[in-house]
Amino acid sequence: MRINEHHYDVTVFWTGNRGTGTSSYKAYGRDHSVTAIGLPTLLGSADPTFHGDRDRWNPEQLLLTALAQCHMLSYLHVAVNHGITVTKYQDSASATMVLNPDGSGQFSSATLRPQLTITDPSQLELAASLHHEASQMCFIARSVNFPVLHEPQVSV
Repeated sequence: MRINEHHYDVTVFWTGNRGTGTSSYKAYGRDHSVTAIGLPTLLGSADPTFHGDRDRWNPEQLLLTALAQCHMLSYLHVAVNHGITVTKYQDSASATMVLNPDGSGQFSSATLRPQLTITDPSQLELAASLHHEASQMCFIARSVNFPVLHEPQVSV
């Protein structure tokens, strides 16, 4: 392993066998659990559109969550580097997935809507402009092949 590499491990365990496995498209559940050493178990399923359980996280939500988390953490880092004190950060993110005629699909875009509060009114413009730099620092945003847009709101 090189010094500049980081590795991550998770285990995904399918719990949706209803007795006949995948004998037909509607015969099996999409429920599964996601575990990583030292962390609580995450309960997942497919999106309800694809016969999943609406009370569990689905992969599409988790991808959007990873984008929003990564951007927030990158933004907070960039803010410190520029001397901006952030006291509140909240993001109401959304994404669009397009389904293809063959049943495949892909995300076409994601929009992050961070609402943050800073302490110095003279830094409002700078604080709003730093989302581009944060996006360039975000490992997840740099890894996806669709646009990640930003609609920030900054207040004091």
